[in-house]
Amino acid sequence: MNKVKATNVEVRLPSRLGYEKVAMSTAAAVAKLMGFKEDRIEDLKTAVAEACINAIEHGNRLNESLSVGVVLSAGGDSLEVKVIDDGKGLRTLPPKPNIDRKIHGEEDPRGMGMFLIQALVDEAEWVKGTDGKSSYVRLVIRLDGESE
Repeated sequence: MNKVKATNVEVRLPSRLGYEKVAMSTAAAVAKLMGFKEDRIEDLKTAVAEACINAIEHGNRLNESLSVGVVLSAGGDSLEVKVIDDGKGLRTLPPKPNIDRKIHGEEDPRGMGMFLIQALVDEAEWVKGTDGKSSYVRLVIRLDGESE
């Protein structure tokens, strides 16, 4: 396992679907340098993609004049990812989705992103911007949180 000194990497993405792949690749590269196993890197990529898509669609409402910021903070044993948008943020988290109802077509198949993010990382926190914008989701994935 490689020990990485505390390092920040920042990426600014256009609010256009597809650019979440840039954030996924960047997060994967940092996690690989830190010594994360491949299955955890895949979890991280999925969580980061979901967070970026939410920021693009819901936070910035597909407004291409706005951008999404992604800040990766690598510490000794964890990687923190903040995905920042210009939205107002959530008042409350949505209820846990009923996966069976979604699978059987009884509910909209969308709307599982936040639940998926929470399942894939060790910590997930949605923070509402104090100025009515610049809200973000904070994800943390730990080396020692790996499943064997």
